Amino acid sequence: MKVIIIGAGIGGMTLACKLAAGGIVPEVYDAAPQLQPVGLGINLLPHASKVMAEIGVLGEIARRSVETYESTFFNRFGQHIFSEPAGLRAGYELPQYSVHRGDLHQSLLQRFAELATKRHLHAGHQCVGYDQDDGGVTVHFRDTLGQKLLESVRGDVMVAADGLHSVVRKSLHPNEGDPVYSGVNMWRGATLHKPFLDGANMTRIGWLSTGKLVIYPIRNDADGQGNQLINWVAEIETPTYKKKRDWNKQGCFDDFMWAFEDMKFDWLDVPALLRSTDAVMEFPMVDQDPLPFWSQGRVTLLGDAAHPMYPRGSNGAGQAILDGKVLGDALLSAENPRDALKAYEGERLPITAKVVLTNRSTPPDIILKEVFERTGDKPFDRIEDVISADELASLSSNYKKIAGYDRERVAQS
Repeated sequence: MKVIIIGAGIGGMTLACKLAAGGIVPEVYDAAPQLQPVGLGINLLPHASKVMAEIGVLGEIARRSVETYESTFFNRFGQHIFSEPAGLRAGYELPQYSVHRGDLHQSLLQRFAELATKRHLHAGHQCVGYDQDDGGVTVHFRDTLGQKLLESVRGDVMVAADGLHSVVRKSLHPNEGDPVYSGVNMWRGATLHKPFLDGANMTRIGWLSTGKLVIYPIRNDADGQGNQLINWVAEIETPTYKKKRDWNKQGCFDDFMWAFEDMKFDWLDVPALLRSTDAVMEFPMVDQDPLPFWSQGRVTLLGDAAHPMYPRGSNGAGQAILDGKVLGDALLSAENPRDALKAYEGERLPITAKVVLTNRSTPPDIILKEVFERTGDKPFDRIEDVISADELASLSSNYKKIAGYDRERVAQS
């Protein structure tokens, strides 16, 4: 079987490694002239770690990342709300990792080169369309730099992992509606800083109405002097946005720093950490309504091309990784590639649709929302007088089940 993958990002390369490890070496095409490390922090929850172990990259990721020990929640006054163990400490069979996207991506590229050699990875190929018939699919490309048409490629299956602005998604769904804006804008960055709390915490602070932060380390001893590379995400309710969806869009400190100037706690000086960041990226919290189908004949979608969702709950990369595993398993065991694509869609589309819709109404950090509303955004004397420990644990547990990473389901997968 000849499989063509459009897009060499996290989802595309997970699929490529899965197939190559199973004996089907795909041809992978990416529009970028060079595949360079980009982006910021990503969280690999235990279900994604399990996939990375299957394809032989978890050891390299562990070497490059920070194992997450605990999830912690605070209000904007620095008062502790809730903590729960993560990964191995929560009883999962594999750890949870916080990692720079570039480090994760390089680990996947390195593994694919080991399995299949680099000649099966083609940069500078922008997909401009495709044709399919009973015998296969023909994919057409343009040179990204020179814009000249390149030689078309024939295969049995085409998988479009070409991201938020997928050409193939537009072809399958030409009348799809506009992106759905959540009313929240997001700024991101990473900076060197001494470890805080236990040096392995996924920390959430505040709430969207007045400014919310997610902060976690993604590299240990990043400068040889004991400092970590700390990833942070600032989110604020913002009525409208004018910026194009672009993960690499430059942002401005003045647009959000006002919300965090008072967050100076005995365990972390938040404004100092933010201001020590060299470059800020901005992204509107948008998604798309779930599609009625991903697959048509010998063509299917994967990752952001299939289900753009809010970058919450470690779901963006995580769900793309799960897509890659399920589709890889289906193709490796299938006699008919069309049946494999339908089986993959039948399993993954309902799950990801539920995550998309749940993130709109019940985000993974709903704990912060509950405390914000119950206290009227004021300090509390005792968190037990605001919300019980059982209710806090229940809110967290319910989201894990929806997103597919509760401990029981991961153990069975």
